[in-house]
Amino acid sequence: MLNTLVAAALVALVSADGIPDFVAPGNCAKVANQENFDLRRYAGRWYQVKIIDNAYQPYTRCIHSNYDYSDNGFRVTTAGFSPNNEYLRLQGKIYPTKDFPTAHMLIDFPSVFAAPYEVIETDYDSYSCVYSCIDTDKYKSEFGFVFSRTPQNSGAAIDRCASVFRRNGVDFSLFNVVPHTAECVYRA
Repeated sequence: MLNTLVAAALVALVSADGIPDFVAPGNCAKVANQENFDLRRYAGRWYQVKIIDNAYQPYTRCIHSNYDYSDNGFRVTTAGFSPNNEYLRLQGKIYPTKDFPTAHMLIDFPSVFAAPYEVIETDYDSYSCVYSCIDTDKYKSEFGFVFSRTPQNSGAAIDRCASVFRRNGVDFSLFNVVPHTAECVYRA
């Protein structure tokens, strides 16, 4: 039911005044999910260090999230700076459903379409490679995230996830670096 509603919304967007920038021809990659995913170990602070640009995220730099574990998944606070240098914060939930493995969760944030959150691979301590994509017959809305436990020295996380995404059929050249500079404030 949820997939049908999301697909209908995506078709409506594509049929409207044009195709939004985040919608592209093609289908989502069929990615593998982390086996034996441990929600408790995944909890904590994560920094987005490389992403496929996401129109639903109002921030462009210093992006970080805090995942508070509960029995139903995570309460997530994500924050960062907008292009206008405004510190913004969003709160929502990311949680597993009975329809998919635990590592294939659902993103539920205000004013955002419900979307998949698929942990392809993580070591819980340094990196996480996350894929989120919805498609119809001809179009996809595809997002990818490289998370690191620290904003500095994230090269190993980027290298590892580059390999993971390529192995799963996701074009890693679409990913852009998220700047983490001395001006960053981490309050999520």
